[in-house]
Amino acid sequence: MLNDLSSIFLNVEFYVAIVRMTTPLLLAAVGSLLAERSGVVTFSMEAMMLMGALGGIIGSGITGNVWMGILFAIVFGLLVGLAYSVMAVSVGAHQIVTSVGLNLGAVGLSAVLYALTFTRGEEVIQTVIKVSSLPLVKIPLLGDIPFIGQVFFNHLPPVYFGYVLVPLVWFILYRTSWGLKIRAVGEHPHAADTVGISVAKVRYATILFAGACSGLAGAFLSIGLLGSYMENMTAGRGFIAYTAIVFGKWQPVGVLLGTLLFGAADALQLRIQALNLDIPYQFLVMLPYVVTMIALISVVGRASWPASYGNPFKREAG
Repeated sequence: MLNDLSSIFLNVEFYVAIVRMTTPLLLAAVGSLLAERSGVVTFSMEAMMLMGALGGIIGSGITGNVWMGILFAIVFGLLVGLAYSVMAVSVGAHQIVTSVGLNLGAVGLSAVLYALTFTRGEEVIQTVIKVSSLPLVKIPLLGDIPFIGQVFFNHLPPVYFGYVLVPLVWFILYRTSWGLKIRAVGEHPHAADTVGISVAKVRYATILFAGACSGLAGAFLSIGLLGSYMENMTAGRGFIAYTAIVFGKWQPVGVLLGTLLFGAADALQLRIQALNLDIPYQFLVMLPYVVTMIALISVVGRASWPASYGNPFKREAG
């Protein structure tokens, strides 16, 4: 058994799988980090990802163009983000309750939209359900480097966007005036408002960015990895992405490390299943979620979220 387990860590495909399994978590978590730093709870990432996965299949299936699937996925994620923005920012609804409602609603809505799109009467159109997947893109020269090239530079396009997203979000947060506004709104929204910063505008923009990135994360699952769609296919990855934000203490690099941890756990459980050991597969499927719980417990009392986190902003009269 030990030899079987050691063979996993000696196989380059395991490390390729880690990068692949990390990508949807990374896109959603880092993409939502700006909204989190503006004081908004993005627990609705599960809904954004699920609708993005559906949008990818619908766009690719209807048009026959996988890149239109990407566009549809981003738009679907944006629409969920817009709905959340209206409720959380404009209405001032409880953000966690609203997020839970959106997550539950997305499960039902995605099933309905999928059925309406890919059925004719009572008959499912089987030829449309399986759609074209995103192509692998090998980076010239870098992709030919032994081991490193295969692990990091021979992937689907969203993987590379994930690479770029981490330094991009860091740069926005700490090297631009827009990032300063985001952090000011997250820490002291009333003070930010008094100096002319539109709290609503900042929060709307960051939530919509979170929706777009989470929609792309969903598309990575449907038209990236599988080329098909199944009900509730995100399987809680939106919640794990949220945990990665907490684990990473609302810092881009910390969030990256958190998503890598969860991606590695997911890749490991799949490889162990393939070994056909005398371990019930249900226990192996639990591994990423157990890691999530342990990660949450490890940061309890040490996480430092924005001061206005989860609180709706209401401009004081007068």
